[in-house]
Amino acid sequence: MATTPLLTPREAAHMLGISYPTIKQWILSGKLKTVPTPGGHHRIAQSALKPFVAKDKAKPAEKSRERYRRVSSRNQLVGKVVSVKIEGLLAQVVLQIGEAEITSIITADAARELRLKKGDTAAALVKSTDVMIERVDET
Repeated sequence: MATTPLLTPREAAHMLGISYPTIKQWILSGKLKTVPTPGGHHRIAQSALKPFVAKDKAKPAEKSRERYRRVSSRNQLVGKVVSVKIEGLLAQVVLQIGEAEITSIITADAARELRLKKGDTAAALVKSTDVMIERVDET
């Protein structure tokens, strides 16, 4: 008799393209059923992930988490390309994400390879050890 492979929460999170804290929250809230190990750890049957993967595949490509399963960064901001300026070896790419804009400086070769142009949907992948916060209210 074949058994369903059991995954650690971290492995399951990776398969779904979600963060480890999110999958732990799903487990603790009962959204995702687990099998306890003799040591009290959670294991997730791979078959239990099928409904989540199927639901994700039904979404449009730009809303799907499929990208997250191909890239290590989880901080991905999807938006529309507002402008691409290539000068020398560098390119400035501006994305509009909701009401905000984010600017990235990438190599000119990368911008050409991606064939980015105004109006394209793209994602800014954020991987940083420093994130600064500025207070903007008047208190």
